[in-house]
Amino acid sequence: MAEHDVDLFVIGAGSGGVRAARVAASHGARVMIAEEFRVGGTCVIRGCVPKKLLVYASRFADDFEDAAGFGWSVDKPVFHWPTLIANKDREIARLEAAYKSTLERFKVELVESRAVLDDAHTVCLSANGARVRAATILIATGAWPHYGPKIPGLEHVISSNEALHLTDLPKRIVIQGGGYIAVEFACIFAGLGSEVTLVYRGENILRGFDDDVREHLRSEMRARGITVTCGHTVTAIEKAGDEFITHLSDKTTIAADKVMFAIGRRPNVMGLGLDRLGVRIHEHGGIEVDAYSRTSVPNIYAVGDVTNRINLTPVAIREGHAFADTVYGNKPTRVDHADVPTAVFSEPEVGVIGLTEAQARAEFDVVDVYKTSFRPMKATLSGRQTRSFMKLLVDGISGRVVGCHLVGPDAGELIQLVGVAVKMGATKADFDATMAVHPTAAEELVTMREKAMTYRRQAAE
Repeated sequence: MAEHDVDLFVIGAGSGGVRAARVAASHGARVMIAEEFRVGGTCVIRGCVPKKLLVYASRFADDFEDAAGFGWSVDKPVFHWPTLIANKDREIARLEAAYKSTLERFKVELVESRAVLDDAHTVCLSANGARVRAATILIATGAWPHYGPKIPGLEHVISSNEALHLTDLPKRIVIQGGGYIAVEFACIFAGLGSEVTLVYRGENILRGFDDDVREHLRSEMRARGITVTCGHTVTAIEKAGDEFITHLSDKTTIAADKVMFAIGRRPNVMGLGLDRLGVRIHEHGGIEVDAYSRTSVPNIYAVGDVTNRINLTPVAIREGHAFADTVYGNKPTRVDHADVPTAVFSEPEVGVIGLTEAQARAEFDVVDVYKTSFRPMKATLSGRQTRSFMKLLVDGISGRVVGCHLVGPDAGELIQLVGVAVKMGATKADFDATMAVHPTAAEELVTMREKAMTYRRQAAE
């Protein structure tokens, strides 16, 4: 009898886990994967995919309004939230089925059950009590919404998970948080007609992003009618009939139909049995792994948000693929976590890659800053008072572009292609030598010639 039932057992059938499972299977491994909720994980089921569908929905109001400036006469549009949610749910079900089909095609056995580690090689399945012996175990359980400290009325709060399944569009909503999720949902609900108040404890939204980007987006959000309150927190939520009274740290209150917290996500490590096996957890709550995603227990690996490295779906997919190639493909592969392009699907969109201005000034002796702000061409006829923003950060010695920051239409699409150039080590001269495509917003990236400023590091005395 074989020592192990399978070569690889994957806990969590999200983006990283599914990719690891199918690639390992393609290398000839016997693979079993367990998922206690729905196949597809956070991104497909309750994250970036359904959220992006709601982003698309939220932008049609602007399109209808803007059409008048281009000669179109459109009857007063009517939005129906239940239709959007039903159509969204149908698409998510289709994607889940596609993920299951992929696993089946690669002969990966799917078990719809919670899985817990009994020892370094044994997984217990709660659905049927079965015990599975595995040579290697991969943890890919993702992350879960964090609600912060216990406050009065916390039971009334929803997260982004529940926001995707509301039966009705809230007329008024308070959202606490200032990161990706909070900002994106604030823009979604505002675009669909809700009165939105965003409450954030920090001095400005999108902590960790370039300061110019943060300020520009906050200004644009406020111009769109979103109340952005920084420097405060929610201290209590009080139910009063059909509404909720949100109490803030400055003693003010806000009445709303829903209160949503989007203050971060925590690696989903609880109850997996990791502690008794000696799997080390780092101070930020994620599973500690080496460059090849191996944990402190040699045959146990972890990828994706549960490691709390860079919590983005493409990163999880890349880590899962690299793990499978390393362990089963005889091709040791380390994931490069530097210069990862990313987007915030706010309104307007944000796209960034590389260093912020503050980071560049800390790293390089000379930093050249190029930036521009302009009204998009479409806005000239629509009458919309919005502005785009672009910024390039350049190592003043080598000329290499070390940061690109965009705020405006299709910033997410643009930053993917700019990301290729930055990853290749493109210089400002390379950007300048590239012919512009006119008329586009993107041409600004290759026509910014005048430095906004140059920073030179002062030599130590």
